[in-house]
Amino acid sequence: MGLDDKIKNAAQDVGGKAKEAVGKATDNERLEAEGKADQVKADVKQAGEKVKDAFK
Repeated sequence: MGLDDKIKNAAQDVGGKAKEAVGKATDNERLEAEGKADQVKADVKQAGEKVKDAFK
């Protein structure tokens, strides 16, 4: 996994956590769901990168 990919995935995860927190604080279910979705996407990307690294 390249450092650039790790940084992008981490940023997406942090952004998702922030969206989720703002959604909870403002009682905005849509924003909260988007934040959770962003976190899941980041986790899937990280897992994919780890699999690629395992085959190098």
